Amino acid sequence: MLFLRSAAFNLTFYALSVVVVIAAVPCFLLPRRCTFAAMKFWSHMTLWLLRVLAGTTYEVRGRLPQGGVLVASKHQSMWDTIVMTAILKNPAMVLKRELLWIPFYGWYAMKSRMIAIDRGSGSKAIRRLVSQGKAALADGRPIVIFPEGTRSAPGSKLDYKPGVAALYRQLGAGCVPAAVNSGLFWGRRGFTRRPGTIVIEFLDPIPAGLDRKTFMEQLETRIETAAARLVEEARGA
Repeated sequence: MLFLRSAAFNLTFYALSVVVVIAAVPCFLLPRRCTFAAMKFWSHMTLWLLRVLAGTTYEVRGRLPQGGVLVASKHQSMWDTIVMTAILKNPAMVLKRELLWIPFYGWYAMKSRMIAIDRGSGSKAIRRLVSQGKAALADGRPIVIFPEGTRSAPGSKLDYKPGVAALYRQLGAGCVPAAVNSGLFWGRRGFTRRPGTIVIEFLDPIPAGLDRKTFMEQLETRIETAAARLVEEARGA
């Protein structure tokens, strides 16, 4: 049954993605809000399909970030970017530049003014990240960054990259940490989509003005502690 439900979701998910991509092509000639509306529709439909076909629901805990703020989240699954698109208002996602080369997806990311960086270009990437981050903040958009730079398995931790500290310092804004247990239900790799409740929890904001070391220690401790708690909670359910 798990295999059949996962197959039904995966097939429908990819079919939905193709239909939305093609139907939304005219958005490239229209204002940016049209493109983001298409992405938000796709994300809500994906979450609905996940609930109906795979039996996977989700819960949002904590206070939803509003306006121009930095959101630093644990990243375990593709689900994380989908839910951020669904529940936040016009977020600016930080992503690796290689994703812009994917047909259609990359075009939508550029049209939506996502923040794409070349992680191999060192200080140049940081300057670009800060510049685009300031522009997004000025537009009142929440900036979503995954400090580890890529997805990690539930219960594991990767090194936190310097980009989040640069954004925090240069933007002069507070940072909202977020934790998830999504990897237990929609893994980094693999076919299976497991039933249950995915939790994304927005934690208390870290105030602006901390030095780099203190900020990074607080960020990592808060995210990893909360993520471990959510994973343990789901495994014990």
